[in-house]
Amino acid sequence: MGHTGLFFGGGVGVLFFLIWLISIGLGVYFFVLLVKLARRGIVALDLYIYAKNREIRTQYESVQGRSDEIQGH
Repeated sequence: MGHTGLFFGGGVGVLFFLIWLISIGLGVYFFVLLVKLARRGIVALDLYIYAKNREIRTQYESVQGRSDEIQGH
């Protein structure tokens, strides 16, 4: 009666198990890199939105100031 487990099939079973462990490790590593990239992208988008809103607000206030000057004359 022989064993038919994962490690008793010869070196092939151990090799596949190691490849499986390496692929799981690489998957976790790439997931962490993806999360870091996403967080950087969110920060960059927040900065872009802040700058754009500030630019729009500055243009709006300058237009409001001109219209007040025109109405005041």
